[in-house]
Order: sequence, then C-alpha cells, then structure tokens
Amino acid sequence: MNAAEQNGHPRAVPGFCRDCLTDSVSSRRCPSCGSPRLLRHPALGSLTLAHIDCDAFYATVAKRDNPDIADKPVIVGGGKRGVVSAACYIARTYGVRSAMPMFKALALCPHAVVVKPDMAQYVRVGREVRQRMLALTPLVEPLSIDEAFLDLSGTERVHGTVAAKTLARFASQIERDIGITVSVGLSVNKFLAKIASDLDKPRGFAVLDQDDARDLLADKPVGFIFGVGPASQDKLVSRGFRTIGDLQRADEIELMKQFGGEGQRLWRLARGIDDRKVVPDRGAKTISNETTFDDDIRDLATLERILWRLCEKVSSRLKGGSLAGSTITLKLKTADFRQRTRSQSISGSTQMANRIFAVAREMLAREIDGTAFRLIGAGVSALQPSGEAGDGDLLDRRTAHAERAMDDVRRKFGNAAVMRGIAYQGPARTDE
Repeated sequence: MNAAEQNGHPRAVPGFCRDCLTDSVSSRRCPSCGSPRLLRHPALGSLTLAHIDCDAFYATVAKRDNPDIADKPVIVGGGKRGVVSAACYIARTYGVRSAMPMFKALALCPHAVVVKPDMAQYVRVGREVRQRMLALTPLVEPLSIDEAFLDLSGTERVHGTVAAKTLARFASQIERDIGITVSVGLSVNKFLAKIASDLDKPRGFAVLDQDDARDLLADKPVGFIFGVGPASQDKLVSRGFRTIGDLQRADEIELMKQFGGEGQRLWRLARGIDDRKVVPDRGAKTISNETTFDDDIRDLATLERILWRLCEKVSSRLKGGSLAGSTITLKLKTADFRQRTRSQSISGSTQMANRIFAVAREMLAREIDGTAFRLIGAGVSALQPSGEAGDGDLLDRRTAHAERAMDDVRRKFGNAAVMRGIAYQGPARTDE
C-alpha cells in the first residue's frame, strides 16, 4: 500500500507499473506484464525531488560478489571485537543492526556469515551508481557512498517521461546492470523524500507529498527529525514534546522563544516544510580511517604506530582526491564503548601524513591516562581542492618534498617499498 492509500486517497489515482512502466489506474496487477509492483499517487506526475538509497549496500555488494551467500544472513564487520558495518535484511530479522558490537550481533544470529569490509569495492560500485544518477540530472547531492538527493525538475522532455517513471526505470537498470537494489523516495522536498525512501525497503518506491506528511509524521518521536540527537530529544521531552505531533500542535512563536532558531526549524519540519535545495558536487565533508583492535591497548607507543598507518591512509585518500583540509580529528573508543572525539584546526590546509600525524599524536598523548582503548581513528575535515588550499604544506618544504618522493616510490614499487621508522616496529593486532 502506498502513502496515498494509507491516507485515504481514492484508489483510482494516477499510477504505473514499476517493472514495465505501463500506466495503470485501478487494477491490482499490471495489465501488461502482470506485475503486482504498481505505484499510485495523486501527485505522481508532478513531483521531481527524490532520495535514492542503496539497500543494505555493503551486504548487498558482498552477496552480489559471492552468490553462495545470497540466501544467508550476512554481517559486514570486523572480528569479534569489532562492530557491525552493515547487515543484510535477513540478518536484520534477528535484530542485528549497524554499529552493534560484533559479539552481540553474533549472539543474536550465530549462523550469520561474517564478511570483512572491502571499502575499495564499495567505492567502485558507489561511483558506478553515482554516474548513473548523473545521467538523469546534473542536480545530484551525495550524502554518502550509497545515497543521494536528486532534483529532476525540467528533465521530463529529456527523458521523455515524468520523473517518477524515470526513477523507476533507473532502479530497474541498477538492479539489472550493477546487481544491487535501491529504494526511491519521491516528494516535494529533501526531508520528506528521505523519509519516503525508507517506507518501502528493500526495492522500494514510495511517494509522499505535503498532504501526506502531517498525519504520517504525527506519531513519530521527535528524534525522527534529522539533527535531533539524544541530548536534544531529552531536552524536548522534558518540555513536553515527545512526538512530532506535539510539535505540530505547538505555536511557532512559542517554540522560537524556547529554542530559538532551532524552534522554528522544528516547527517547519514537523509540518513537512523544508526549503533546502539540492546542492550538486558537495563532495565529502570528512576523510577518515579507523580500526578496532583484537585486544584493548593503553600503551602510547603502540597506539602511535597504529595512528601513523591511519594517517598515511587518510593522506593517500586526500592526495588521490586532490583535497586538503584544515581540521584534524582523533577518535578513540574505550573498552566500555565510550567514545572520545578530539579536533584541532591548523594554520593552512594539509594533505600530508606527517602533518596530520603530528597534530593527531599530540591529541592522543593528552588522552593517555591508563585508559584501555578498543578503537582509534584519524580524520581530516574542512576540505577544499588542494590547489586552492593555501600554503599550509609549503611551510615545511623539505618534509613535504620527502613525503611526495616516498609517494612516487610507492606508486612504482608498492606500499611496502618505503616505510617510516615509526611504522616498522612489528605489526599491532588490528582489523584494518
């Protein structure tokens, strides 16, 4: 049942078959191919803003690449000390969820197939999907490797059909040509499109317009609104706003008095109002890398060696993307799963492993207090094209020149051809 039918719209509304695109107004199956996958909504021909989300992306790619596990519960993640990066829909029926500790996931689903993440493969598949999106419209705003907003306004003449049919055809082509599935949400704005894409997973296509929004959102908790984290949700609940319906009944001015500009944002989103435009070519906000240890580590020297390797990986990705950044972030997770995140801005921007490591190491040294850590990560944000990044990496020309020379050697002879001393002290046990 689509959102229109859920909210009392008559059944004789515009619709079509998602498999063959034949128009269908009132039948339960396609009159042409017999498929039950019919899409209907009164606004189907006029909506143009979509959110596309790849279904259980990491796990779906793993199953595509290994058909022997296609019908098995699959968990993508590290070893027993790691966390779940992704879980297929079969594994989710056992209660397995992303970011869950691996030991807990395996307790819920002990017969699951565990697959280690293959980020290089995910990037390749994600880029292939992204190129297919750009063939539909130049207005593509990536949110992550496996999801994006698209604005198909004005593309009807180019594609010879309405945006809804163009998106349905796109979903079928992705499944046929790339071997993964996507879910589509079509609506009047980004907030509602993202909600819609999650209504009918997997292989879903849901339509949501302004008239549908109020009733659909009313019984959802306030934390359902993007940007409302646990602390914000607790604050809202303490003032009597448990559900989005509570926000809908509130006076806009009163919410602004209590929460300032955030109050107005909440009032608008509770009613499905969102004026944000699709911004193409936004690119990554942060480039980072992290690893979970097989055994907890509290020793600075050991943590330093692992941190250096992570900084090298971040640096390599920055250089590969011709990017540089001016904010360095250190991430740590303690043995009891408490997370510490520390960030520091630097003068100028950098893509050099040496500078990233120097800043991250200082932050790490301040955290060494006898605490045992199970995870460490490093990242760079405030990104911009390296050609526009100023002279941050020119402040130490000799070090930058030496690092670029080592990069050249690695490109010719492999990553192990040149190793900095700090990295050559025996391998630490990690799940990198």
